[in-house]
Amino acid sequence: MGSQEVSNVDWQGKHVTVAGLGVSGIPAARVLHGLGAVVTVVNDGDDERSRGQAAELEAQGITVRLGDGATLPKSTELIVTTPGWKPDKPLFAAAAEAGVPVWGDVELAWRLRGPDAAPWLAVTGTNGKTTTVRMLVSILEAAGLRTAAVGNIGVSLLDAVLGEETYDVLAVELSSYQLHWSPSLRAHSAAVLNLAPDHLDWHGSMEAYAADKGRIYEGNTVACVYNVADPATEDLVREADVEEGCRAIGFTLGTPGPSQLGVVDGILVDRAFVTNRQKQAQELAEVADVNPPAPHNIANALAAAALARAFGVEPAAVRDGLRAFRPDPHRIERVAEVGGVTYIDDSKATNTHAAEASLAAYDPIVWIAGGLAKGATFDELVTGCAGRLRGVVLMGADRALIREALARHAPEVPVTDLDRTDTGAMSEAVREAARLARPGDTVLMAPACASMDMFVNYNKRGEAFADAVRALAAENA
Repeated sequence: MGSQEVSNVDWQGKHVTVAGLGVSGIPAARVLHGLGAVVTVVNDGDDERSRGQAAELEAQGITVRLGDGATLPKSTELIVTTPGWKPDKPLFAAAAEAGVPVWGDVELAWRLRGPDAAPWLAVTGTNGKTTTVRMLVSILEAAGLRTAAVGNIGVSLLDAVLGEETYDVLAVELSSYQLHWSPSLRAHSAAVLNLAPDHLDWHGSMEAYAADKGRIYEGNTVACVYNVADPATEDLVREADVEEGCRAIGFTLGTPGPSQLGVVDGILVDRAFVTNRQKQAQELAEVADVNPPAPHNIANALAAAALARAFGVEPAAVRDGLRAFRPDPHRIERVAEVGGVTYIDDSKATNTHAAEASLAAYDPIVWIAGGLAKGATFDELVTGCAGRLRGVVLMGADRALIREALARHAPEVPVTDLDRTDTGAMSEAVREAARLARPGDTVLMAPACASMDMFVNYNKRGEAFADAVRALAAENA
């Protein structure tokens, strides 16, 4: 069913169940209620926060069922789910048995687009999504286009497609969860930045995780952007059912071939969107225009540039947009230099793939790592970075897994193991790292783990690190 058909659906009296309260469930419930649907929200939890949210929705005429997310409400014709609900939930099994379709909030937004809706440039990948989307927005704005970062970040997709503001194009960040529940999404162009094991507890297998990421290419009209260094992303392009004339466009940190973007002598170049891609290359920007110019961030910039070029953006806007871009906090963010040692906050490196990219950008390194491993193993990560490590400071619930990998693959590297989870742990970690570091070194907090064992989120962990570094700097001033 295409977006035009569904835009004309009569929602009046349609019985819709919204699965889950939260950042996407509540707006979806309100939008559907406003369209005239009979909305019931079901939620597993029944805590004080949920009861407050439920009271607000019920005051608007929306039914809310707390503490029972398993039972399919009677007369349900459609389920709209929040991304976090796992596919193996009993509610979805009941829906499948009853022949009730399940959409995510992204699918709902796609189906509610108007006839003159802005096209979507979509981005997914295990790591780098947010940075790439924000770079893309900066480039599109430099080209004079009305745009917004939406989806998994920024403006709510429902607000973007239903609000009064009009856009020329939307830069859409999509998680694997969101893509799983978005069967009819068809982007103008899309990129899969990389694929590494993550969220396997949700998807069930690496194959299922990759397949959900690959949904982003379905029905693309202009370009499927993939990572030359990650063949699995190109495999997803091959498997996708795209519109006639849609092209596979690679990005690489090396010299690009035809239909690729890459790097030559410190210059980002385009051999995809030029008249004679067999013989010509268009200069887009300098590596120095990318902030920060770490290898994985240059890859992000090339992916953003490829999507912008697919949309017809001129080379000068790519350069100007990358120059204007400022990364979000806690993403390879330079905090300070103390005693000749540079301190970098990459708290957003919550898995091994992200940490690997971060560790590849510096040498030598005192590495601060640890937290919740989420089922990850660390042998490959440690093997790859062992030669760069001056020392390691470990903290968090699953630090033993990293310590054991270090013992196997980098036994000569000194390791400090902090057996504490109180608020002062990060301060001690920074002090221990400073003790291990020498002038010219980088102290890099790239935990390779989630933060929730000790911190509310990775932002709070990053703030604790930055505070500890600034305290150290003040003492050494």
